[in-house]
Amino acid sequence: MKLKKVVEIVRIKQVINELEWEERFTVRCPEDAAEVAAKFIGDDDREVFLVMCLNTKNDVVAVHRAHVGGLNASLVIPREVFKAAILNNSRSVIFAHNHPSQNCSPSREDIEVTQRLVECGKILGIDVMDHLIVNASAKFVSLKEKGYI
Repeated sequence: MKLKKVVEIVRIKQVINELEWEERFTVRCPEDAAEVAAKFIGDDDREVFLVMCLNTKNDVVAVHRAHVGGLNASLVIPREVFKAAILNNSRSVIFAHNHPSQNCSPSREDIEVTQRLVECGKILGIDVMDHLIVNASAKFVSLKEKGYI
């Protein structure tokens, strides 16, 4: 049997859907980030994990749906979460996810995932500024304000 040489070329492609924002949105506080997140995922009927990529001035340069889960869970893989931040040369990120129940209380899993992502961010040199749990009415819980970051 003769083996053929296989050459694999990997190409990373980012598809960007431009949003028409009147101006660049700057995050100054958790309320600002929660407003952005609620517009994207607040009323989704499944749990969605969102990554907001920020530049050095805390301007939102990209918003990425890292994962769409089920009714009460979303699989969070650090590689997928930080991919958008790396491709957008982000200095920092803010994570957000919704609870379809509209109850913004963090679960034990939410806290553990957040702490794991903070550690991954340190390794990559990307600061995790916050992780928010949001609902449709822009009510939210900041895991940073709760002391988990």
